[in-house]
Amino acid sequence: MNFLKITTFAIFLLFSTSCQSIQKKENSKEEKETKKTIAKLTQEDLDKYKTAYFASGCFWCVEAIFESVKGVKEAVSGYAGGTEENPTYQQVGGGMTSHVEAVEVYYDPEVISFTQLVQVFFGSHDPTLLNRQGPDRGPQYRSVAFYQTEEEKVIIEAYMGALNDQNVYYGDPITTQVTELTKFWVAEDYHQDYEKKHPKNSYITNVSIPRLNRFKENFRDYLKEEEH
Repeated sequence: MNFLKITTFAIFLLFSTSCQSIQKKENSKEEKETKKTIAKLTQEDLDKYKTAYFASGCFWCVEAIFESVKGVKEAVSGYAGGTEENPTYQQVGGGMTSHVEAVEVYYDPEVISFTQLVQVFFGSHDPTLLNRQGPDRGPQYRSVAFYQTEEEKVIIEAYMGALNDQNVYYGDPITTQVTELTKFWVAEDYHQDYEKKHPKNSYITNVSIPRLNRFKENFRDYLKEEEH
């Protein structure tokens, strides 16, 4: 996974447009949208799946990556890792809360394991960057792997240890936080499936899609058939 330091993230630094600045251009109607009603899938449908939670930069990018992975039924953008109640995008994106932009991943453990999802997480961003990813800056974009059980915590820490032992990041320390999930707040409706809904958005074309394509190139065996 040494490609991460050489190609995957150097390109990100070429772009100054951030996830937050692009959103500010959304119209007022979108800004007044409330929480997401998950399209096509009811909560009863999703309750059949296990959940995992990750944060690695703008959730538009992270959601698209996990939704390309086989065994993942749905990925939902939201906020986690903070203490404030009912956070909004303007608050989180503006650094006014302790939350991070995160995704809730619904997955079938008979198709993909939690360990493999952890591999997807670490393989799709640079975990050595502190409080930033690509053009996005601030603790709201920090790298976090959330756990719900002690078993999940052990898996995350063991994988991080293996990355360090193999010197994958050329000696750079991994800054990813391993944090127990306490509450996940679903983001506003207009953030869900943002990459699919706004393929011509400048942030999507310059940051999200290239990041997704690099992930696909290096994790072909993990992709859904339609993503090949």
